[in-house]
Amino acid sequence: MREIATAVDIAATPGHVWRILTDLDRYGEWNPFIREASGTVSPGERLRLKVQPAGRRPMTFRPRVKAAVPGEELRWLGRSLVPGLFSGEHRFVLTDLDGGGTRVVQSERFTGVLVPFLRRGITATIAEFKALNQALKKRAETTRNT
Repeated sequence: MREIATAVDIAATPGHVWRILTDLDRYGEWNPFIREASGTVSPGERLRLKVQPAGRRPMTFRPRVKAAVPGEELRWLGRSLVPGLFSGEHRFVLTDLDGGGTRVVQSERFTGVLVPFLRRGITATIAEFKALNQALKKRAETTRNT
């Protein structure tokens, strides 16, 4: 197993940040990592996500939503076709900050026999998470915060 995590503080309410994270149709407008997204953000449903890692080919995933708690947590699990080969559980946790704002922790836990061989790519994903965090911050802080 390998886990990576990044965090960002955003001057917007958890509800506002949640609306941006779950408005999949608009990801292409602001998200530098997940360039396209579709599906229903509800536990048990499948999403379609097209990620564009810097300097690498785009990849499309069909993860299953594991948790969707408005204003608190969005989590999905993507797996390879062969069970046990490679899985990634992606998570956004939103925390209401005292005095206003939201802390967003974005993380992913990778499991499977291929994890040791993909260590470099997994580590490189940290930069993609940071870019997504900053884009989310900019989007939330420059749009209507309700």
